[in-house]
Amino acid sequence: MMNFDPTLAALMDQVPKGLLALMERDQCASKSIADRGLPRRGFLKVGVASGFALGVFPLMAGAQAPAAPEALKPFQQPSAFVRIATDGTVTVTVNRLEFGQGVLTALPMILAEELDADWSQVRAVHGDADAAYVDPMFGMHLTGGSGSIKRSYLQYRELGARARAMLLAAAAQQWGGDANSLRTEAGKVFRSDGKSISYGELAEAAMKMPVPQKVALKDPKAFTLIGKATGRLDAQAKSNGTQNFGIDLQLPGMLTAVVVHPPVFGAKLKSVSDGAAKRVKGVRAVFRMPVDRGGEGVAVVAQGYWAASQGRAALKLEWDTSAVDKPDSAELLARYSEMAKTTGLVRFKADMGPLAKAPKRISAEYVFPYLAHAPMEPLNCTVQVTGQGLDAKAILWLGTQMPGFDGMAAAKVLGLPPQNVKVNVQMAGGGFGRRAVPTADYVVEACTVAKLARAAGLDVPVRTLWSREDDIKGGYYRPMHVHRAEIGFDASGKVLAWDHVIVGQSIAAGTPFESFMIKDGIDNTALEGMREPYDVPMRLSVHHPKVNVPVLWWRSVGSTHTAFVMETLIDEIARSTKQDPVAYRLQLMGDKHPRHKAALQLAVDQSGYGKRTLPKGQAWGVAVHESFDSVVAYVAEASVTKGVPKLHAVTAGVHCNLAVNPKTIEAQVQGAALMGLGTCLPGAAITFKDGVVEQSNFGDYTVARITDMPSIAVHIVPSAEPPTGIGEPGLPPLAPAFANAIARLTGKTPRALPFKLT
Repeated sequence: MMNFDPTLAALMDQVPKGLLALMERDQCASKSIADRGLPRRGFLKVGVASGFALGVFPLMAGAQAPAAPEALKPFQQPSAFVRIATDGTVTVTVNRLEFGQGVLTALPMILAEELDADWSQVRAVHGDADAAYVDPMFGMHLTGGSGSIKRSYLQYRELGARARAMLLAAAAQQWGGDANSLRTEAGKVFRSDGKSISYGELAEAAMKMPVPQKVALKDPKAFTLIGKATGRLDAQAKSNGTQNFGIDLQLPGMLTAVVVHPPVFGAKLKSVSDGAAKRVKGVRAVFRMPVDRGGEGVAVVAQGYWAASQGRAALKLEWDTSAVDKPDSAELLARYSEMAKTTGLVRFKADMGPLAKAPKRISAEYVFPYLAHAPMEPLNCTVQVTGQGLDAKAILWLGTQMPGFDGMAAAKVLGLPPQNVKVNVQMAGGGFGRRAVPTADYVVEACTVAKLARAAGLDVPVRTLWSREDDIKGGYYRPMHVHRAEIGFDASGKVLAWDHVIVGQSIAAGTPFESFMIKDGIDNTALEGMREPYDVPMRLSVHHPKVNVPVLWWRSVGSTHTAFVMETLIDEIARSTKQDPVAYRLQLMGDKHPRHKAALQLAVDQSGYGKRTLPKGQAWGVAVHESFDSVVAYVAEASVTKGVPKLHAVTAGVHCNLAVNPKTIEAQVQGAALMGLGTCLPGAAITFKDGVVEQSNFGDYTVARITDMPSIAVHIVPSAEPPTGIGEPGLPPLAPAFANAIARLTGKTPRALPFKLT
C-alpha cells in the first residue's frame, strides 16, 4: 500500500462523496455533487471599466458564506466566465487545465455559440481554484477522465446563453424596447430596423442586469460554431515558440530549486555532505527535507537551474534503504504469475463447469510493465509566500489537473488557511494523469522547499523544477499487470466459459479516494474495459499485491491493458474458428452496442478492409474499445520484417456523440494512437533492480517519435447526442489492432507490451 502523508489526511474530508461515480464512469448522477453540497451564493459582480469582470469565489470563503437558495451557484454565473472589453474582445475563462487536449478552444466554442460572439474576437484564459471553476457534476476542481467537454458542455452553453440574455436586456433598456424583439449575431445586438450595437458598448450595462435563472438554448440545427472544424486558439503561440508554460515562469528575484530524491522509494539519509554544493557559484542554500512516501531528500536552492543542478551534483550523500522494500522486476513478474494462477477477489461470476469439456481452449498469460507518464514538460511548481502571521499568503504557479486539491495541500504544508492560498493555473506541456496526484507530491515538495527557504531568510519566489531524470525515476507509474485467461469455446466461436485473473497494484489504495474507488476490495480502475461489449460468461477476479512502487492513473487508466487483452483474445477466437474478426465481433455484440458497431463499421468501410488488397507482407488488424463513454475502433495495416513489426496505416472510427470541434478530435485521436503505439516499442517499460528504477531519460525509456508515426485517418460517427470524452479513448485499441495484424502474419498473438516477437 502506498504511504499517504498524514499531513494531507485533512484533504480526505474535502473529496466529494460522489467521486466514485466519476471513477466508475457513472453518468447516472442526475443531480450533481455541487447541487447537493456546494453553497449557493448571491451573484457577485466586480465592476471594471472594460465590461464583464471575473467574479472572485475563494473556495473556502464560499463555503463559509450564508446560503442563498434563490441564487445561482458560482459555476453558473457568467461574471466568473465571461469578460467583454469595450473593443468587443470576449475573454472566456476555462475551468480545466489545458495540457494539449484542446480544451482552451473547445469550451470557448461552446460558450461563444450560445453567446453569438464573433469568434475572431474570442480569447481564452485558465481559471483557478475558485469555487466557480469546479467540475459542475462532481463539485471539485478536476481535469481528468476525459470529462472536460462531457461535464461542462451544458454548463458552458448556459453561461453563454445567460450572458447573451443580459446583453439583450441592456440593449432593450438603452433603446426602450422589448428584448424579445431583438436578435444577436457576431458580437452585436440588432433591432428589427437593422440598427445594431456592439457587445463591447453594452458590456458595462449588461453586467448590472439580473442573471436569468433559466435560459432557452439553441436548437443544435442552428449551430454555426459547434461541430465546425476550428483552429485552436493556442496554436499560433505554440507553433512559434511564444507560448509560456509553467516551466517558463519568471518572477523578480526568483530562485530555482532541485531536489535529490532517494534511490529507493521511502529511503532515509544516513549522512549529507554539502560543503562542495554550497561552494558552487549561485547556490544560495541546501536543505535536508522530507519527501514523498516518508522518504528524505535534499534541496539545492540557487540562482537558476544550472547552478542548482551543479550544486546537486556536488552533494555527497549516503542512503539508508534497510527499512524499505526493494522491488525487482524479475521477482515481481514471478510473483504475479504465481498469483494469477489462483482466483482472487471475484467481480464477475459465471459457471466455469463447461471449461474442462470445451472442444477448443485458449490458455494465455499477458504481461504489462510499469510505465512513466514522461510529459514533455517535467514537473514544476513555483511558490511565493508573503506576509507574516495572520496576514501570510501564498501564490502558486503550476500546471495542475486539480488546483483546488493542490491548493489545500499547499495550505496544509505552509500552515495557512486555504483562502490565503492562490493557485494560478499555467499552461502545461502534457501530463497524462501525472498532474493529478492524490498525494500532491510535487506541490507538497515545492511548498516545503519554499517554507524552508523563507525560514532561512530567502524571502523570494522559489521555483522547484524536476529534471527529465527526476520525472522518470521519481514516480508515479502506470501499474505493472499480469493477466491470465482460460477460455473454452466451440467450433462456432461460442464462448462456453472464460476464467480471467488480473494481478496488479491498486491505484486508489492509501489515497483519499480509496473508500470511493475500491469496492469489495477491488480497485475499479484495474478492470475497467473487461468483458464489454461482448456477452461472454466470464469469471473475473483480481489480486492487488502491495509493492513499494508509487502508482497512478495513466492515460486511459485500466483500459491500457484490459483493451489489449480483450481484443487480442477475441481476435484469436475468431482466427481459431476461421471467422472474419470483424464479423465475429459484430455477432458477439448483438443489438446491445450500437455505438461500438457504428464506430467499427465506419473504420472498416473507410479503410477498405476486405475490399482492398494490401501490399505483399502486410495484414489487417482490428480492435474496438470503449473508455470514458466514447468508442474508438481501429483498422490497422502492418508488416513484420525479420522479427521487427511496422505499423503502416491506421483508420479510426470514433463515436463520441456530438463532435464539438472535429479538428480537436482528430488531433486527440492521432496523438493517443501514437502514444498507444509507443507502448508497443522496445524499451517502453519502467523496470526495477534492487528497488532502483533502471531508466532515466528518453535514451533508455522509449516513447514514440514522429518517425514512428503511421498514416492515421480519423472518421467521426455523426451524432447529435451530448458529447462524451475523447482525450483518452483513442489510446487503448491501437496496440491490440497492431497486435492482431502481427498475429495474422506470424500465427502467434503477442502476449506482452512492449512486443516481444523473438
